Amino acid sequence: MKAWRYSEYGGVEVLKLETNVEVPEIKDDQVLIKVVAAALNPIDYKRRLGLLKATDAPLPTVPGFDVAGVVVKVGSEMKHLKEGDEVYGDIIEKAIDGPKQFGSLAEYTAVEEKLLALKPKNLDFVQAASIPLAIETAYEALLTAGFSEGQSILVLGGAGGVGSFVIQVGVGSFVIQKSLILQLSKHVFGASKIAATSSTAKLVLLKSLGADLAIDYTKENFEDLLEKFDLVYDVVGQCDRAAKAVKEGGRVVVISGSVTPPTFNFILTSSGEFLKKLNPYMESGKVKPLLDPKGPFPFDKVNEAFAYLETNRAIGKVVIYPIP
Repeated sequence: MKAWRYSEYGGVEVLKLETNVEVPEIKDDQVLIKVVAAALNPIDYKRRLGLLKATDAPLPTVPGFDVAGVVVKVGSEMKHLKEGDEVYGDIIEKAIDGPKQFGSLAEYTAVEEKLLALKPKNLDFVQAASIPLAIETAYEALLTAGFSEGQSILVLGGAGGVGSFVIQVGVGSFVIQKSLILQLSKHVFGASKIAATSSTAKLVLLKSLGADLAIDYTKENFEDLLEKFDLVYDVVGQCDRAAKAVKEGGRVVVISGSVTPPTFNFILTSSGEFLKKLNPYMESGKVKPLLDPKGPFPFDKVNEAFAYLETNRAIGKVVIYPIP
């Protein structure tokens, strides 16, 4: 089959499209997925650059965490999934602790059943592939931080994949994406107020995702606001500044960079159960994926898609589709 793979750490140039890669064998607790779409994440290129070398799987590596596709073979221990099911998920359970060698940027991939959920009925494969890692990061971090109904949240870096979902999840039973942090904060957790930072050009986007207060970081410092927040969700690594924006007794969750109290560093453990819980919010339209307008990129342009993602100019998720 065809698959993208790299045999040494480095820039985009180490990625090679190979045509004679063996289809992976499945274990008893796995299914074989015919990949229809896959999404790229910053951790993919950080891993390729060798930043996770100490705990990484042996090379060569097929990159890719997010997947959407169709089950074509099932292991002997399957409890829920069957051949023909349309599924999606973040297929690497521990992102930085021994991630699997074979990811989603291939025609087929083997995945543990516990990491997958049925694809939301109202989403196509491109939309579904854009969701798993970002929404699980947004949701699990909010849970870990003890975020609850009636609390306020400030999202730093809200226009990316994770940030958008944090916004959506915050209010009651609403949704997921800063798309997801913004949506989840608002719709799933019931936030009383959602603020987020962005550049001038993305302020309207933040409002459309559910932010009550959109802060232009090119014109004002969020830490200088008189208003403080119960939770600051930092997806861009501004720990010291974030700590100045939180209420006494509040918390700061960071997914990138160093931390100091009252901040804690969150690392995702992928779970299909989270996706199952959040599917109703997506099927109701309360939580919506945010796709980058330059995509999707075809399978033979994965290197170009990574080059674009690494400019840090993507708005939402960069998706690869179709996959032969």
